[in-house]
Amino acid sequence: MALPAAARKVVTANLQEQVTTELRRMIIDGDLMPGAVLSEVALAETFGVSRTPVREALKQLQIEGLVEVRSRVGTFVATPSRRDINELFVMKELLEGAAARLMAARGDVPELRAMQVNVAESDRAIAAGDTERYAQLVHEFHELLITGSDNAKLGGHYRILMNQLAYNRLVRTSLSQPGRASASENEHQRVLDLILAKDGDSAERVMRDHVRASHRAVMVGLDT
Repeated sequence: MALPAAARKVVTANLQEQVTTELRRMIIDGDLMPGAVLSEVALAETFGVSRTPVREALKQLQIEGLVEVRSRVGTFVATPSRRDINELFVMKELLEGAAARLMAARGDVPELRAMQVNVAESDRAIAAGDTERYAQLVHEFHELLITGSDNAKLGGHYRILMNQLAYNRLVRTSLSQPGRASASENEHQRVLDLILAKDGDSAERVMRDHVRASHRAVMVGLDT
């Protein structure tokens, strides 16, 4: 039996959302590298859908800055310029600094307890030389910080920013620099201590210092 028009729209919308979510993940995680060609036909075959949800997904990801459409050439995974990366890190510093200040003012919240567990596990990962596990914990630490700020507007802007940075890939670039993983973990510990002490001014300052240090490591990694 053929679906009514309204039902067909719902099905198409759901497919579009699923394709968008998976394509976004593939770009952010580095399964699709910067500059990779994004063929509607190939992607439709990969996902087992028609070209319509793929086309709409690509439009959405273009809005988010993850996809670049070149007229009469094709559609590609966006390749951030050095300026793009520098500007995005400046915004990351501002947002995460503000999040640290806000979280410090909240007191004993679930995110704070989860952050303590995260830092303890990060210590073990660093001691074991498990950089891959530590990279996962870095992502979790920053997510806990943003969630713990309890500011939906800040969180929304932050996640769009992280998508544009494809930050999971850049974390690994940063941590590939000698001594950076250990230094990063020490910086996380200092931020946590200041949040626990409810010292919002210092938590913001140290968090911003941490982002700047990561930024420098990323740029060095991109040059090698």
